[in-house]
Amino acid sequence: MSADPVRRLRVLAAGLHAPMYTEEHLPLPYERVWAVASDLSAELPHLVPFLREFHVPPGDADRKQALAIGPSSLTESFEVRLSPGWCLMQSRLIVGGMAAVPEGDGTRFAVLGAARPTALRPAQWLYGRLLGDRRGRKFVRRVAERAESR
Repeated sequence: MSADPVRRLRVLAAGLHAPMYTEEHLPLPYERVWAVASDLSAELPHLVPFLREFHVPPGDADRKQALAIGPSSLTESFEVRLSPGWCLMQSRLIVGGMAAVPEGDGTRFAVLGAARPTALRPAQWLYGRLLGDRRGRKFVRRVAERAESR
């Protein structure tokens, strides 16, 4: 039996020692929550404060190359894996992910953020201690607010 997307993201977060991992039950239908989470080009810049644009080519392929553009026009290429309830975005430096499953009368939603290089682990640990939980809860809250307005 394969794990549901939220369990898979939880395992990935543990393996990466992710400084940002938040998982919550949202009292909103899965379809509305996942509509926000999976609309990366339109929604991700509203969810990630240091992201100005996120370009994902159209199409139904579950693997795509995307381009993130920051406020200072700094760019980073990402490989994106997107399927129902699962989104994993990886660049050479960053791993980000979201997962969702229907749960009772709502949705279990999770978000992950981590650095890839092992050399960044000390900075990642410090970030986690100072901001990781707060940033994760804020991200989940923004997803819920945007899903509520759909």
